Amino acid sequence: MSEWERIAEAQEGMIARRQLNQVGFDADRVRNQLAAGRWVERTSTVLSTFTGAPTWKQRVWLGALHAGGTAMVGGITALTWRGLRNWHREEVTILVDDELSFDRVPGIKFFRTRRPLDVLRARSAGPPMCRIEPAALLFAGYAESARTGQGLLAAVVQQRLTTAPALAAELEAMRPLRRGRLLRTTLADIAGGSDSLAEIDLGRLCRRAGLPEPQRQTRRRDAGGRTRYTDCEWTLPDGTTLILEIDGAFHMDVEHWEDDLSRQRRLTGRGRILVRCTARELRVKPHSVLEDLKRHGLCAPGRVIARPGAHN
Repeated sequence: MSEWERIAEAQEGMIARRQLNQVGFDADRVRNQLAAGRWVERTSTVLSTFTGAPTWKQRVWLGALHAGGTAMVGGITALTWRGLRNWHREEVTILVDDELSFDRVPGIKFFRTRRPLDVLRARSAGPPMCRIEPAALLFAGYAESARTGQGLLAAVVQQRLTTAPALAAELEAMRPLRRGRLLRTTLADIAGGSDSLAEIDLGRLCRRAGLPEPQRQTRRRDAGGRTRYTDCEWTLPDGTTLILEIDGAFHMDVEHWEDDLSRQRRLTGRGRILVRCTARELRVKPHSVLEDLKRHGLCAPGRVIARPGAHN
């Protein structure tokens, strides 16, 4: 295998003209490959050694090679490449030096930054890649929706790509960062056990209402002996445990729905109440959820509220 073939193979079939020049593959030979229909010019600087539509990974390489220099893959693209699930975006994000300019490439977003890119770079194989923490924080700081950014931070921690303390330390190193105060509060909530944006919302709702915050991700063994982690729990004044499970959209498919019903049966028992709401309910009707929790006995410290069906 020739040198240019080794380079292209390592880059999902993509190769930059400058790389071909470096290994002695001159412009005439490139023109011959293009004319014969064996290669395709994808941008003014990048070719593919195949002719079909590029995959997502090939477009990631395309963006990184097109920008070249200190540029690197960033944002959700970098996080997805590193294993983030359920946040896939077809658009590829490439971090570039703010002073450089590039031809526009369909489906590729060049995110300009004045930050020293070398500090953000991961030391790993594959395309030049931003580290997980700055990739997540830059996305959270500049996402169109602040809530989307908060949800992304919860997701990278929940999926164990990084930790809340690592993100918090990186946030301090990146000062100033847009939405920095909000992101610090979000990371404090995540460090306290919130596994999702909905759980963060609930904690803040409780604080504003003067109610105790829940214990999050409590480990329990169900009636079948299986280890479960509950979303939110409170110990009520009478010793009863009140559990709130928050269902995201994926809980609505049949398989997850049936599993959730089984989970509810096995976790509910003497001295333990399990109620459920959706993440959407918590977002658009938070006070309705709060009133239902109060009806089951959740109250401010020092107060006791009779629960439905409770007897003196």
